[in-house]
Amino acid sequence: MTNPFPIPLNALRAIEIVARRGALAPAAEELGVTIGAVSQHVRRAEERLGFELFKRTPHGLVPRPVLAQVLPQITSGFAALQDGLANLSGRDEQVLNLTMGSVFASRWLIWRINKFTALNPAFEVRLTVTAAMLDLGRSDIDCAIRYGLGDWPGVAVSRIGGSHFSPVCAPQLAERLPDPAALAQVPVIHDQTSMLSWPLWKKAAGLGEDATFSGPVISDASLAFDAAIAGQGVLLAADMMSADAVSDGRLIRPFAISTQGPTGYWLATAKGRREPEKLKLFRRWLEDEVAASTSGYMGQIKQ
Repeated sequence: MTNPFPIPLNALRAIEIVARRGALAPAAEELGVTIGAVSQHVRRAEERLGFELFKRTPHGLVPRPVLAQVLPQITSGFAALQDGLANLSGRDEQVLNLTMGSVFASRWLIWRINKFTALNPAFEVRLTVTAAMLDLGRSDIDCAIRYGLGDWPGVAVSRIGGSHFSPVCAPQLAERLPDPAALAQVPVIHDQTSMLSWPLWKKAAGLGEDATFSGPVISDASLAFDAAIAGQGVLLAADMMSADAVSDGRLIRPFAISTQGPTGYWLATAKGRREPEKLKLFRRWLEDEVAASTSGYMGQIKQ
């Protein structure tokens, strides 16, 4: 009888991780073996198949087209195995593991997550706050909130919001901003981590491309928000993230000009992975909560 698995499953798992992560070391760490062992898995699989699976480059191992084409199926298969084992043991079905960046966690979710737990007291929520793009194929992560274009490989996404953005500042600084041109006369915070586009907003505000702003440079998005609240400058922020601070008066939108860009916040999961009940409940709650929290944007803008 023909062997349906000419490549051992542990070798196939190593190949799948290397293909996703682009290196041998992450696969060795995840599997608890040496880098040499992972290399042997890849080499022997290639020998059995009769062709190379990876292109060796200075930037890492890149799946060749033959592997890239079937990688989603392999990843989905291992995700299904993980979910099946979790169901068999009942492990962590009542724990929802979320990962996200500091701004979404500190400016939006942390003030609202108690509503989800109150509605779903059987579930425990665990947050991993990091700027790193964690591997959503890991068994200890259910989903992520990510900011960007939503085009990450191997990831299924649904847009949450956050595509509208506008300048915000402390009330005392807003008094010095009669019109957008006055931004040249006040400090403007440069958030080095931000993907928001000042050129897009300047165009919406009728400012020329040569309009330049200067001010403090900050490499942490959450600290950039704190600097704006402290009156240290004007910050370009997603309306969704600044809504609470604007609502309670810590920040003001000095201009009735909000524009929209291609980036936003997304709920992301590993492609092909089963969506358990805890994640379905969180997804529905998130959609309702975002809709409720964004309904008053225009009413918060200074006229």
